[in-house]
This record gives sequence, C-alpha cells and structure tokens, in this order.
Amino acid sequence: MTPTLVRNQLGADASAPADAGTRARDWAEIQERMLAPLYEAVYDRMEVGAATRMLSLGCGSGLAMLVAAARGAHVTGVDSDRERLALARARLLPDAGWDDAPAHSPHPARRRARLLEDGGPAPVGADGSPYNLITVFEPIGCAAGDSEGLVPALRSAVPLAVRGATVVLTGWGPPERCATAAVLQVAARLADTARPPRTEPGRWRPTLRDDLEDVAARAGLKPDGSGRVSCPFGYADVGSAVRGLLSTGLFDAAVRATDRSQVEKEVAEALHPYRREDGTVWMPNVFRYLVCVT
Repeated sequence: MTPTLVRNQLGADASAPADAGTRARDWAEIQERMLAPLYEAVYDRMEVGAATRMLSLGCGSGLAMLVAAARGAHVTGVDSDRERLALARARLLPDAGWDDAPAHSPHPARRRARLLEDGGPAPVGADGSPYNLITVFEPIGCAAGDSEGLVPALRSAVPLAVRGATVVLTGWGPPERCATAAVLQVAARLADTARPPRTEPGRWRPTLRDDLEDVAARAGLKPDGSGRVSCPFGYADVGSAVRGLLSTGLFDAAVRATDRSQVEKEVAEALHPYRREDGTVWMPNVFRYLVCVT
C-alpha cells in the first residue's frame, strides 16, 4: 500500500530503486513530516484522545500514529513495506515486545500501539476493543491506480470497527493550490519518454476534484464532511528536496523510463522557482481530507 522510494546509489543500476532501507529512511527523515499539519487537523476535528481506537491503513514509518498516541489514543498500524514498518517500530515500540505486552504491563504506552504487516488487522488491545476511527494518511489522487488496493483494504477493515465509526481519507488538493504539482509534472513528462509510452500504476497524474469521494463510494462509505489543510513542503536545500520528493514514489515511472540521475537533475531544475535566498526550498500546498462514516 505504501509507495516505493527512490534514491541514487553509487554503483547501483541507475534505472532501479535504491535499497529498501535507504528509501524508507529518506521518507521518514525528510518527507513524512511535511504532512504533520494534516495529521493534527484531522485529530483536532476527530477529538482524538484516550477514547480513540485508531486503525491506520498504510501507516508507513509511523509519524501519524506517534502523534495520535501522544494524545492518548490506542493505535494499530498496518503496512506492507517492511522497512517503513521497522522504522515505525523503532519510533513507537523501542523496547522488544511492546505490541505483545500484556494488559497488566506497568507501562501504559505499551498497551497503546500495535504494528502489523498486511494480512488482516487485529482488534486493538487484549480486550478486543473494536476500532472507532480508521485513517488513511497516504494521500491519494495524484498517481494512477493509487486507490486500487485501498478500496478492498477499507472493505476488510470496516467490519472490525464499531457501527458508525469514522473513516478519514486524505489526498492532494487542487493542482492550482499546490506548488509541488508543477514539479511533479516532471515525473509525467519523463515517464512519457519511454518507447512505447506506457501508463502504469504509480505514474503521476493531476488530482481530480472527486478522487476521495470516488474511493468512499466504491468502499461503501458515507461522506460526512471534509476539510482542507495547508501543508507547505520546506527543505533545507535542493538536495534534500530532491530526495524527499523522490521518496513519495511519484517519480518511479520516470526513473524506469530514463534513469535516476536524469530525474534528479530535472527535478532540481524544476525546484529553482521555489528556492529562497538562503538556499532553502519552500512550496505551499493544500491537502484535502474527507470524513466518512461506516
């Protein structure tokens, strides 16, 4: 469910992804934090706290779960990317056995987090409490086929939640409100250089107005509100920006069509309008969230 990440490696095949551990760290250390305002806005609206039993689909390296757990929520994360999940464990479960800790554990936080690989989310906690909040913080609507695996995942997760539970879907805002969209267009242009041109899952495409509503309809969810959140992408320098953006997976098709060095060069050039005098990079963006009920 999580996108692959790309980073140039000395001596590696220039058209292949970097090793999984490096790719996961690029996401966790650079890019994931850009969505923190989205996490906070959703949690404020949902009043996330000690009464919350949250299931995070595509939890990645766990920052959204960490923010919820800090508010007192009981959180379960599911992901198919083992490297990202390992980083989430290091964040949420630094002592071995946290997600297996018994209910009488002397450390309450150990009873608030559980991380699972894809294959069937389990109820939170030893008492089998059902979820009352399901979140999808991996933004959808900006890559071809990025919701195909999500719909069946939602259909599998909903029966584990209480009746009337809340489901929150997130996605990119309108392209005209996202400065990063201009840079992401590089991905589509380079992917089109493949001969013959091909359309494949993960290839960047412009966000559509009803992307989130379409997923909700296919998953049998009832929309019950929405919101927009400012999530500017800020980087220390162009190099960090390139690594962070490639870690989203939206440039994978471009890398396969050309090579990493060319993609990195052209992304760096596309970032020039957003580079400030001190060398930092700043791109204003807006993200959407859709609140649904089961």
